[in-house]
Amino acid sequence: MEFFPEIDVGALQAEAIARGLYTIAAVDGVHERELALIAEFHNAAASGDVGDSSSLAASVASFARITPLEPEALAPLLDGAPLRELFIKAAFLLAWADGNVSSAERTKIGAFAKALSVSNDAQAKLEAQVKDYLLRPLAHLANVEAASAVAKKLGA
Repeated sequence: MEFFPEIDVGALQAEAIARGLYTIAAVDGVHERELALIAEFHNAAASGDVGDSSSLAASVASFARITPLEPEALAPLLDGAPLRELFIKAAFLLAWADGNVSSAERTKIGAFAKALSVSNDAQAKLEAQVKDYLLRPLAHLANVEAASAVAKKLGA
């Protein structure tokens, strides 16, 4: 199963997702790494190109000035389960970017999930997929103790 399956995301939807992700990042202070992830997602969704570093840098700068988009405003812009689940998966990926999902981030993701009609079971499944994705590069490591410590930190 592909981590981010091919889903058509229009420019308006990409911007709405980015603003929603920014809202989640802002609950405990926006970090540069989070802005970079949001900008990379936006660039990939809007243009299909992840590799352009100059446009990525411009996007990071522009996202530092965007306004948040609350759950009730995002919901009508994301029609269908695939787009809504894509948002929740991206939200968990963003929240885990610093190695820890704060209770404020988890609460905000839950509010988005509720507004997007993503069930608690689906949220748990999507977060498990994110953890698996983050742990996959560690599977080949010879230092089992270090890999185990990272897995415990992710709650896996």
